[in-house]
Amino acid sequence: MSGVAMASSRLPGLAKYSKSLSILAFVLAVAGIAWHASVLWSTLAESGSPALSIGNIASIIGLQLALIAVLGSFESSLRGLAGGLLILGGLASVFTDLGAQISAADGGLSWQIRAHILISLFAYSLLSVGAIVGIYALIQDRRLSSARISPVNQLFAPLETTERLLFGITTAGFLLLTLAVFSGFLFVDNLFAQHLAHKTALSLLALALFGVLIAGRQFAGWRGRRAIFLYLWGFLVLCLAYFGSRFILENILGRSWS
Repeated sequence: MSGVAMASSRLPGLAKYSKSLSILAFVLAVAGIAWHASVLWSTLAESGSPALSIGNIASIIGLQLALIAVLGSFESSLRGLAGGLLILGGLASVFTDLGAQISAADGGLSWQIRAHILISLFAYSLLSVGAIVGIYALIQDRRLSSARISPVNQLFAPLETTERLLFGITTAGFLLLTLAVFSGFLFVDNLFAQHLAHKTALSLLALALFGVLIAGRQFAGWRGRRAIFLYLWGFLVLCLAYFGSRFILENILGRSWS
């Protein structure tokens, strides 16, 4: 409901209700985020180690979608995007605690390993949000190129504004991913003996791609499709590092992800 109200506040036909709709959307979004975070935290903390099911991963991504939507909504031109992100975040919250566990709930895991798992998960989730924003920016760029004029255009912020949001997410995700990789080297024993060399290599490649993107933006002013596609390539490599590694470990090598 908050997502619909947020997006509606940008429509020309509802201009006179724009302020009321945005306030209503903000209040509902904050309440929803608080509830979502509470349920998710209790689910993740109910065992001795993080309860990482596919549903919980989707839920964490949804929570970050909602948080970024609320932060972005302070810029009025981003409220159309924020509305879409809130709707996606709300849908993702439904999947909390659904699906089979990915990491074994092994009470013997040290707090360092648990921290590494959670940092890695939040880095992946945040960069997933960036991929959604990047796809949105590509749609926006395509609409601008085709010069489509309609009331729906009000749901799109200026492309430069959307790109600023994307690069803000990229920077935060890069820092989290750096911390995740560093903590893996620091706390995971016998990393290569556990047949995780491919995961490590792909994670480092993804980290390098995001680093190149940030440097290109900072020093060469990269923007537009080239920058967005580089982000999406980095995200694809990160997906291969996580899901590809899991597939190889569990389905080919017959080993546990944990």
